[in-house]
Amino acid sequence: MPELLAPGAPALHRVTDPEFAWESVGSVGALELANERRRMRELIDSRPQPLDRSERPGHFTGSALVVHADLERTLVLFHAKLKIWVQPGGHADGDANLPAVALREAEEETGIEGLCVWPVAVDLDIHRVDPPGEDAHEHFDVRFVVLAPDGAAIHANHESEAHRWVRPEELAGLGADVGLQRLATNGLALARSIRA
Repeated sequence: MPELLAPGAPALHRVTDPEFAWESVGSVGALELANERRRMRELIDSRPQPLDRSERPGHFTGSALVVHADLERTLVLFHAKLKIWVQPGGHADGDANLPAVALREAEEETGIEGLCVWPVAVDLDIHRVDPPGEDAHEHFDVRFVVLAPDGAAIHANHESEAHRWVRPEELAGLGADVGLQRLATNGLALARSIRA
């Protein structure tokens, strides 16, 4: 049985072999995500640097569903460049240890101290991004549950214009895509089982 991992845990060491990323992808067995798993396998097999942000048509990213201590809400950030509500996450930048990527991005983007990551991915999503000053490309996003401690204080960085804790049923009203809505529902269920 996996354990929650805190920053600095030996299991969160940097790994450069893309096959290590496949361990996270392959652990997500949901039938409805079979196409995402297949495309992620193809990315690893066909592209020279699938973990590098310069790789096109896309590259791996890791993101975090940051779950409030009440196990009812998750944190969303209003992305300064993309102008949409998203969960914390970002580029792998050569690191195939995607739970470590998700935790690092959650720490950097939220400023919350005491976060812990569940090392088994909960969701996969492939989506197109078109940030200013870059060509449009795809993010092959592997998603993890990250638990926030009681009394978590948010100090979001410059990448976000706003932040809020929300319940899954509020996400559609914020314009969140179906992938984030699915992640919130499944991730909260997982977080509750971890804490049970």
